[in-house]
Amino acid sequence: MRETTVKRNTNESNIELTMKLDGTGDSDIMTGIPFLDHMLTLFAFHGQFDLRITAQGDLDVDDHHTVEDLGIVLGQALNELLENDRNYVRYASFLLPMDEVLVRVVLDLSGRSYLKLNTAFSREKVGTLSTENVEEFFRGVTRESRMTLHIDVLEPGNDHHQIEGIFKGFGRTLKEAVQLLDTDGVASTKGQI
Repeated sequence: MRETTVKRNTNESNIELTMKLDGTGDSDIMTGIPFLDHMLTLFAFHGQFDLRITAQGDLDVDDHHTVEDLGIVLGQALNELLENDRNYVRYASFLLPMDEVLVRVVLDLSGRSYLKLNTAFSREKVGTLSTENVEEFFRGVTRESRMTLHIDVLEPGNDHHQIEGIFKGFGRTLKEAVQLLDTDGVASTKGQI
């Protein structure tokens, strides 16, 4: 069973995350940022991951530390889940329409971290989530999981729709990439990721 729990406790946040890769999409998420809770719920549902998150952060300062640390913890969980199971599909991509918005997500569970995020946000916040922190979240995920991730908003529109498309698309893409191969070995001619 591919399941792990990761905890992060700093002066800025206290986070506990439990993730099961081969789940049903069941989630229970409380970050103190309701819009982010909604996005992570969508990520879990569309990825069919079971996800439990409790987070307490210095939201009286702003949402940056909490959002960034949540990305870090999710990335650490993914790295831990995949480091013992190297025979996964590895590459995946998904095009996701969200009404007027079209999002493309492409990833490689390569062992090399890289993030390219092309968005066109017009608002400073959606709910209490700062739109600039969407990138901080994914920067933490990619760095800690050691994945290459390209996210492009091909057709921009409402900021809520853009962010929703990104999180749903990320869930769908990751679901495909973590599927186990029917053969032994890894998806690399090097023989290792």
